[in-house]
Amino acid sequence: MVEGRRSEVLRRFFSGVTEYAFCTEIGVADPPLVDYLSEMLVRFVRNEEIYSVRDVRGKRLDRVADMLAEAQQRQGPARRQVHRQIGDFILFWTGLYPEVIDSVRQNGGKDSLIDYPTQGKRAYYIASTIAVDKEYAPSEVLERLSQQFELCVYGLSEVRRQWEERDGDSRLLVN
Repeated sequence: MVEGRRSEVLRRFFSGVTEYAFCTEIGVADPPLVDYLSEMLVRFVRNEEIYSVRDVRGKRLDRVADMLAEAQQRQGPARRQVHRQIGDFILFWTGLYPEVIDSVRQNGGKDSLIDYPTQGKRAYYIASTIAVDKEYAPSEVLERLSQQFELCVYGLSEVRRQWEERDGDSRLLVN
């Protein structure tokens, strides 16, 4: 029961702060887009959701280059899911924690040469073009995420600023 209450508190918190940042601070009145982003934040509170893409052996993939290679191995809804996750992963890190992206680039490795915004836009676009019967992420929203990627990055940076300004509330974000 405590977990259910915690999830609802997080959902309300992220919904409110995301709506405020996007609608009030930057003037983006797009409820389906804002709802998608707040739900992404709720999902990503759990570390295993951030790193949900796994290879065929079940190994967790934590590099965009590996996720992109895995997406090429998938078909249909599974491919859409991986591309959507790549877009979410990149948007999350570039919008909320750009210092992590800077660290990845400085440390070298597979992802050091990846243009994250370009790959995030591309991943959302590809996901938007793959038809599925039913999913909570409509193709229209994924297409808007692709087209307005930089605006969403900025909006998420505002979300972070807002939650950091709310003294004491950020303790809700701890896993």
